[in-house]
Amino acid sequence: MASHTQVPLPISISDPEATVYIVPHIGPTPTNTTTTSPKASFSFNVEKVKTNLILRSKWAELNGAMGDLGTYIPIVLALTLARDLNLGTTLIFTGIYNILTGAIYGVPMPVQPMKSIAAVALADPSFSIPEIMASGILTGGVLLVLGATGLMQLVYKFIPLCVVRGIQLAQGLSFALTAVKYVRKIQDLPKSKSLEARHWVGFDGLVLAIVCVCFIVIVNGAGDKDRGSCGCDHDHDGNSDEVVEIEGKKNICKVRKLIFSLPSAFLVFVLGVVLAFVRRPMVVHEIKFGPSSIEVVKISRHAWKQGFIKGTIPQLPLSILNSVIAVCKLSSDLFPGKDFSATSLSVTVGLMNLIGGWFGAMPACHGAGGLAGQYKFGGRSGGCVAILGGAKLVLGFVLGSSLAHILNQFPVAILGVLLLFAGIELAMTCRDMNTKEDSFVMLTCAAVSLVGSSAALGFLCGIIIYVILKVRKWTKGMPLSAFWNNETTEQL
Repeated sequence: MASHTQVPLPISISDPEATVYIVPHIGPTPTNTTTTSPKASFSFNVEKVKTNLILRSKWAELNGAMGDLGTYIPIVLALTLARDLNLGTTLIFTGIYNILTGAIYGVPMPVQPMKSIAAVALADPSFSIPEIMASGILTGGVLLVLGATGLMQLVYKFIPLCVVRGIQLAQGLSFALTAVKYVRKIQDLPKSKSLEARHWVGFDGLVLAIVCVCFIVIVNGAGDKDRGSCGCDHDHDGNSDEVVEIEGKKNICKVRKLIFSLPSAFLVFVLGVVLAFVRRPMVVHEIKFGPSSIEVVKISRHAWKQGFIKGTIPQLPLSILNSVIAVCKLSSDLFPGKDFSATSLSVTVGLMNLIGGWFGAMPACHGAGGLAGQYKFGGRSGGCVAILGGAKLVLGFVLGSSLAHILNQFPVAILGVLLLFAGIELAMTCRDMNTKEDSFVMLTCAAVSLVGSSAALGFLCGIIIYVILKVRKWTKGMPLSAFWNNETTEQL
C-alpha cells in the first residue's frame, strides 16, 4: 500500500522568539476500501482540539488575550451599571464561548458584546433586560438560519473585497476615534457620555495614557515581524577590539530581546487593576464572593416586539458585515493556513445568543476589531482566547457581579489605549487595496459608514459605486465574465 506523506503548513508568527509547535496538516482522506471507525474519528477530533489550543508562545498568547478588553469592558460595565445586566452570568457564558471558539477555530476568535443593541439600551431607558435579551435571541436566530441554509456563505462569496475592506476601515477608525475620546475626556460610561477634559496628572490622567502608548510602541513597534532580531551573530578574527565591540553588540542584543519580548498589553492591564484599588481602596469591602444567581429571563410579547424593532433590525447588518463577513476575511488574511467559512461563523454566533440570551447573558458576537487587537498583541492560537475564557469563568464564579465595583474604578484612559491599537490594527488590514478603483470604493464605503454611523448604509453605497464602476468598464469593452470580480492582485 502506498504511503501518504503529511506536509506541515507554516504558521505565521510575528514574534521570532516565540516557541512554535508545528503540527502536520491532515490532508484529504485517502481513497481506499477501509472506512473510518467512530473511535478513530473521535480521536482525530480530540487531537484537533488539542492542536487548536496549543500555545505558540505563552507570554505572547497571554498578552494577546488582553487585546479585546478595550471593547469588552466599557460596554459590559456600562450595561451593568445602567441597566442592571447580570455581570456574573455574562462573564460565565462569554468565558464558555471563548473556550469553545478557541477549540473550534484554533485562532484568537473574539467574543464581543453586540454594539448596536448595547447602544440602544444605553440611550433608551425603556429598553431594559427583557428587550436586550429578546433582541439578542432574535438576532442569533436569524444568523443561525442564514448559516444553516448556506445563504451566509453565498453572501460572502459575492460581496466585493473592496467593500469588505471599507467596512473594516470604518470599524477600525471608529474604534480609534472612540479610543482618543476615552483618553482625552473623562467618561460617564453608564450614560455613554464624555464630560470635561481629562487632567494631565493622576491615576487616570493623560500622562498615564501617553506613557502606556509609548511603552506599547517601544515593545511592539508597528507589528514588525523581525522586531526581535538584531543580527549580532558575527564571527571575529581574534582582534581584541573586535571582540569587545562584538560582545557589546551582543549585550545590547540581549537587552533588545528582553524588552521586545515583554507582554506589553498584559502589563498595562495589570497596572490598570492595581490603580483601580489605589484610586479607591474601600472597593475591597464591596466585593462579595460567590457566583451571581443565574435565572431564566421572562420576556413578554411587548419585549419581543420592542427587541426586534429597536434592537434586532439595526444589529443584523452590523452582525452580518462585521461579525461574520469581515471576520471571515480577516481570519483568512491573518491565518492563511486555516480554513474559515462564513457558514460556521454565522452558526456559532447564532448558537451563542440562542443559548445565553435566555439566562441574561449579554448578546455576543465575533468582531473584526477584537480579532485584530488580539493578533496585534501576540494572539496566534485558540489557546489565547481559552486563557481569557478561563479567567472570565474564574471571575464569574468567584466574584460574580461584584466585580463591577472594581471595573468601575479601572482607568478609562488605559482602556482607550488598548482600544486604540486594536482599531489601528484593524484599519491596517486595508493596505492591500492597491488599485485606484478598489481604493475609491473602499474609502467611499468607509466615509459613509463613519459619517452615517451605519455599516449597512456604507455597505449599500459601496455596492452601488462598485456596480457603477463595473458597468462603466463594461461599456468600454470589459467581458461580462469579469463583471463581478471579487479578487485583488495582492493578498495580505
